[in-house]
Amino acid sequence: MEASAHTDTFARDHLPPLHEWPELLLDGNPDVAYPSRVNCAKALVDDLVEQGMGERVALRWQDGTERKTMTYRELMVLTNRIAHVLVQDMQLQPGNRILLRGPNNVMMAASWLAAIKAGLVTVPTMPLLRAGELKKAIDKAKIQAVLCDKRLAAEVERCMDENDPAYCADLKHLRYFHDEGADSLESLAAGKPAEFTSCDTAVDDICLIAFTSGTTGKPKGCMHFHRDVLAMCDTFSRHTLKMHADDVVCGTPPLAFTFGLGGLLCFPLRVGASTVLAEKLTPEQLLQTVQDFKVTMTFTAPTFYRKMAAQVSNYDLSSLKNSVSAGEALPDATRQLWKRATGIEMIDGIGGTEMIHVYVSSAGADVRRGAIGKVVPGYVAQVVDEAFKPVAPGVVGRLAVKGPTGCRYLDDERQRVFVQQGWNLPGDTFAMDEDGYLYYQARNDDMIISAGYNIAGPEVEGTLLLHDAVAECGVVGQPDEQRGMIVKAFVVLKPGYQGDEAMVKALQEHVKAAIAPYKYPRAIEFVDSLPRTETGKLQRFVLRKQATEQGITQ
Repeated sequence: MEASAHTDTFARDHLPPLHEWPELLLDGNPDVAYPSRVNCAKALVDDLVEQGMGERVALRWQDGTERKTMTYRELMVLTNRIAHVLVQDMQLQPGNRILLRGPNNVMMAASWLAAIKAGLVTVPTMPLLRAGELKKAIDKAKIQAVLCDKRLAAEVERCMDENDPAYCADLKHLRYFHDEGADSLESLAAGKPAEFTSCDTAVDDICLIAFTSGTTGKPKGCMHFHRDVLAMCDTFSRHTLKMHADDVVCGTPPLAFTFGLGGLLCFPLRVGASTVLAEKLTPEQLLQTVQDFKVTMTFTAPTFYRKMAAQVSNYDLSSLKNSVSAGEALPDATRQLWKRATGIEMIDGIGGTEMIHVYVSSAGADVRRGAIGKVVPGYVAQVVDEAFKPVAPGVVGRLAVKGPTGCRYLDDERQRVFVQQGWNLPGDTFAMDEDGYLYYQARNDDMIISAGYNIAGPEVEGTLLLHDAVAECGVVGQPDEQRGMIVKAFVVLKPGYQGDEAMVKALQEHVKAAIAPYKYPRAIEFVDSLPRTETGKLQRFVLRKQATEQGITQ
């Protein structure tokens, strides 16, 4: 590793030992041949200004009835001024960890970039997290400072209250943005110089600790280098999305989620494009945003595309060229629904916080029906059995992947589970065909074993979604005395349909007719909504818990 610029070496000191790292495929790949000293925030903003792109629009947003913009030069100045506040007023040192808390707005984006310019290690968090959840991340990463949207103050202040169970002893510094006070981040930044010399960080200095979402138990902090932030731009975005300077992007994933951080900030900044930042979007508002800002590329979860498909005729989407889906499995029914409605072939992708972003995807003519795609250039993958032996084409097994990015957990014994024999094991079950296309089956723990049959929950979900009555569904295993497990479906019906025994029978017959009959849901429960994370990901562990409790009591 290169000599670190960090005077606070906590993050580097708590990397896994080198022998537990995945093999990183860096040599011989010009896409990721970065200099030994690089600051990724400077590369994403200042370098573009130096290249003559200073007057291009970087950020766009809606302020009431007014549409506003910020150029690359204005973003450079704002981030420089915030960096001065971090160093001078908050007395933060390179390597200190800083929690970022806010919705998708200009100050949240600028705060992330400014903190990295100052050599800090950023820990972005979802706006809906409560004090107890924040405490887990703060204590694990020994976070000393917070930049927070004033509207989200309550939970952070609990973490700084010595009498609160969520109190965090390491937390010493707090500044609010979206605040008119004299000591707010905006007020302090306004009086700072427009120039700032970015910290001379090493290419493998840590700049981001991203905590995984949607899981239970102890949070896992994924540590990423300056190199990793640039690598996600120069692999998936460059080769699969082919994002270019004239693109205008928007979407729903929070900047605290690496899907959003990449798609809605880093990818467009890397090429001089612009992003529309919106704090909260409904499907209708996302369509309106595409129309109003002439958006060319959207990023959201499959559920949103499904809901938007029925409404596209109400909007002018002529600017839209690409739609990117990630966060959870994209059912083929949703892909085809969107394609019929818009003419756009969805770009599906599988990635993860551990790998920082997408590593399997295909676009346009390279899309093969039923497959997520091939590995993104720079990555390699294989499907292996329990003995870690590669399986034959078409055989289902565990996905193993490696590339220029990889898993490095913060001080966590689960590193040895995710990384084995130099490969990252994301926990997904796949089959690969002779041409290298990867077909998603399920998360390893979403496989339902019923009377000796292996049944992939997402396959049953995709089949149910083809029925005219089904708006959303989640499929999990439910304990059963005779079969070990049965397939249980939680179904949200579209308006006008009745959740009665006749509908149960109709849905069961529909599944039996479409896929192997043994896969049909023997239990169906109609619900008003499904549990989802803030990023839109279905929380199957919540459904599994409900199904398990129901199975035990029967």
